[in-house]
Amino acid sequence: MFDAAPQDLVLTILGAHLRPRERTTVWSGGLVSLLGEFGSTPGAARVALTRLVRRDLLERVRDGRMVHYRITPRAAAVLAEGDRRIFSLGSRTSDAGQWTVLWHAIPEDQRVARARLVRRLRFLGFGSVQDGTWLAPHDRAAEVAALLADLGVATHAGVLVGAPAAVPDFADFVTRVWDLDALERRYRDFVTEFADRDPDPDPATAFGLRVRLTHAYRQFALLDPELPEGIAPPPPHRRAAVALFHDTYPALAEQAQRHFDGAMTP
Repeated sequence: MFDAAPQDLVLTILGAHLRPRERTTVWSGGLVSLLGEFGSTPGAARVALTRLVRRDLLERVRDGRMVHYRITPRAAAVLAEGDRRIFSLGSRTSDAGQWTVLWHAIPEDQRVARARLVRRLRFLGFGSVQDGTWLAPHDRAAEVAALLADLGVATHAGVLVGAPAAVPDFADFVTRVWDLDALERRYRDFVTEFADRDPDPDPATAFGLRVRLTHAYRQFALLDPELPEGIAPPPPHRRAAVALFHDTYPALAEQAQRHFDGAMTP
């Protein structure tokens, strides 16, 4: 069974197969069926869809007795942000000059916004220095400003962009913020898992493989800060993983889309 939360799978599926196509809504029964292909029961799938509605990522659209969903503006922004991150992964320059520090003191009554902030900070390459303090290489000020505004917590946060001092040893400190050995193992396992594939899969197989590939690759956006080479060398298997994704994702697109479109027909 594919080990992925149903809510995350819905976003992966829609992100890969809905945008920027003309289709604006998807049939709930089709989504439930597709989630079932990855081990979700119908009940768990419907709970996931309900929770995505509550998170303002999906909107219900009724057509008689049938229920459809469409992505919300918030979901479209999250998916666009995700695309920018995963499709540019590994392309950052090695300049070690600029770093971004964010600190926040978000009240307990806004813990949902705080949880969303944490996940999206990780997706932007931030690592947790301590509770409420986050660090990322490169200048992320514009992205962070948009994120804080979107979550409505800008008044509870501060952002600083600057260059680290040479003393104490900044490189030693930074490499303790992220588990770089675990990151390299993830890249290596990704290459091992997806390097050998059927060159001409049927639509269902292509869809399943493309979703698993995309979901696994998206995790690198949460785990890889793309540290400048002056701080730490890149993970040895990153280059192979990036190349594999950029080759395989489009190669599976036509057949995978055929399966997705078929599932969306009541």
